[in-house]
Amino acid sequence: MESKGPIDVRIIVEGASDVENISRAMQNIALGAEYHITISSIIPTTNPEIAKKVVKGADILLIATDVDAPGRELADKFQKVLKDEVGHIERMKLPFGHDVEYLDPAIIRNEIKNAIIRSGLLSIAHIKKFREMEDTLNTQKEEIKTQKAEMEKISAQNENLVNQNQRLLDDKESFNEKITELREELKANKQRYVDLKNEYGLIKNKNLFEIFPLNNLWKETFNENLDEEEHVYFITAEFKPENVLAGQGFIAAPSREDAVEWLKIIRTVLIFYDSKIEVLKEEIDNNEKLNSSLLKE
Repeated sequence: MESKGPIDVRIIVEGASDVENISRAMQNIALGAEYHITISSIIPTTNPEIAKKVVKGADILLIATDVDAPGRELADKFQKVLKDEVGHIERMKLPFGHDVEYLDPAIIRNEIKNAIIRSGLLSIAHIKKFREMEDTLNTQKEEIKTQKAEMEKISAQNENLVNQNQRLLDDKESFNEKITELREELKANKQRYVDLKNEYGLIKNKNLFEIFPLNNLWKETFNENLDEEEHVYFITAEFKPENVLAGQGFIAAPSREDAVEWLKIIRTVLIFYDSKIEVLKEEIDNNEKLNSSLLKE
């Protein structure tokens, strides 16, 4: 394992004379051998902005300002301004009412050691809290990892839902188009129905003819064969009954009853004239009137 370099300690004092006194006090301190510590610089300044630049990156910063009111005020200002620039800030506790330049070097030396020891003890006290924070951080990392996986899963589900929603929208649009087509088709069918209904009404109100084979209807009606079809055609053509036609082996009328009724009249006429059909023809040719009662029997 790579060994870490000595702990970097820097000291802030108010003036150049304080640098000389601190340096003299440190001559008999073996910080490197005893504590693996090096005091890399002693900085004489009262300017917080200058102090920021020269203390940046130090492990420990010792503030050795005077203990009078201006010194305490300057120390408080340094602690606030420089707390984010260094690992730890410790204020040297010098005898009240004494400036650094007038103190016994032994007192300064002991206070440097004590300040460094206090820094170390505070750091040890913070180790437990640091480890707890580290454990919390690790736990949070795992939670973040789990949440990230859950987010990815939710994101995939969301994308799937978006795709499904788009398909539903497309289907809806297609269904709407189909509904429009069906509505148009229904409208057209309704119109055709109305047209057919009207046409049916017109047809229903007309006198439609049914067609029957003449010989079969004569046989069914009179139980005898029709010997002279031409007589039926002749009488029908001459008397021109309403809604009855005969010819080419068929008789047409609005109904079977109407056709039978006319055949009965023709049969009566044929019976009345018997074999004198030629006489009937002559009478018709001579425009003589037939007995009207004959056609009503």
